[in-house]
Amino acid sequence: MAQTMVEAVETRSPRATRELVERLIGWLLLGAVGIWLLTELVKDPQGFVQDLLTGVNNGALYALIALGYTLVYGIIELINFSHGDLFMLAAVVSGIVTVNWFGATSFTLGAVVAVLLALVIAMAAAAALNVAAERVAYRRLRRAPKLAPLITAVGLSFIYQWFGQQRFMNGSAPKSWPTMIGSNGFMVGSVKIYWSLLIVVGVTLPLLAAITWVIASTRAGKAMRATAQDQDAARLMGIDVDRTISFTFALGGAMAGAAGLLYMQSVGTTKYDLGFQLGLIAFTAAVLGGIGNMNGAVIGGFLIGIVQGLNDGLGFGQKWSQTVVFTILILLMVFKPEGLLGNPTTEKV
Repeated sequence: MAQTMVEAVETRSPRATRELVERLIGWLLLGAVGIWLLTELVKDPQGFVQDLLTGVNNGALYALIALGYTLVYGIIELINFSHGDLFMLAAVVSGIVTVNWFGATSFTLGAVVAVLLALVIAMAAAAALNVAAERVAYRRLRRAPKLAPLITAVGLSFIYQWFGQQRFMNGSAPKSWPTMIGSNGFMVGSVKIYWSLLIVVGVTLPLLAAITWVIASTRAGKAMRATAQDQDAARLMGIDVDRTISFTFALGGAMAGAAGLLYMQSVGTTKYDLGFQLGLIAFTAAVLGGIGNMNGAVIGGFLIGIVQGLNDGLGFGQKWSQTVVFTILILLMVFKPEGLLGNPTTEKV
C-alpha cells in the first residue's frame, strides 16, 4: 500500500512540475506583453488610444463572424469554412442595396433608413443561404465521417467565391463602394473618434446581447443547448433536431450578414477573396476563445482586433499583423489547448 502511494506520487511529480513550468512561462509572456503595452502608453498615449479604438472596431466585426463558426461547431461539431465567404457575399449584397438601389452615399435621413433596410436584407439573405447549405449539403453528411462535411464546407467556400467574383464583381479586382459613413468623425482631445466605430459597436453590442438572450432564455435556445449536448436524447424529449440545427445555421448566417454590412460601410471595399482572410481571422478568434463557447468567440474577436490594432500602429507593422496573431494562437494552444473559456475534453478509447 505504502509502496503504491509512493509510486503514484513519483508518477504525478513530473506532470505537476511540467504544468508549473508552463504556467510560469505563460505568466512571463503575459508580463512581457503588459510591460510593452504600458511602455507604449507612456511613450505615445494619443497613438496608443487611436490604435486601441481601431482594434475595437475590427474586433467587433471579428466577433460577429466568429459567432457563426462557434454556433455551428457547438451544435454539430462542424468547422464551417464557407462562413467567411458567406460574410463576403453579405458585404457585396449590402453594397448593392445601399448604393445601387437607394444611392445612400452621404449621411442623410434617407441614407440611414436605407442602411437599416440593407442590414435587414443582408442578415436575412445570409441566414437563408446558410440554411439552404445546411439542408442541401450538411444534413445528408451528418452521420458521415467528419472529413466529408469538412471537405464539403471547403467546396462551398469556392462556390461562394466564384459566385461573388462572376456575378457581383466581374473579376478579381477590389470593388470600391461610396459609403454613408465615410471617414468622418470628431475629435476628443487629440484622439479622433470615427463615426464608423460608433456605428459598428452600436450595432454589434445589441446583436450580441440579442443572440445571448435567444440562446439563454428562449425555447429555441434551450432546444439548441439540448441538441448540442445529445442529439438522440433531444429527439426522445420531443425536440425537432433538424429544425433546431437549421435555426442555428440561420443565426450564424444572420451574424455574418450584419458583419458584411458593417464592413462595407466601414471600409468601403469588397473583393471576392475577402472572406478567406477575415474568415480565417474570425475562426482564429473562435478557437482562441474556446471553439463552441459563445462568450469565448466574442472575447477572442475583440482580443484579436485589439492585438492587430496595437501591432499595426505600435508593434511590428501591418506586414507582420497575421504573423503576430497566429503566433499568439499557437502559444495559447500549447499552454491552453481548449482556449480561454473552453472546457478541457478527453478522448474515450
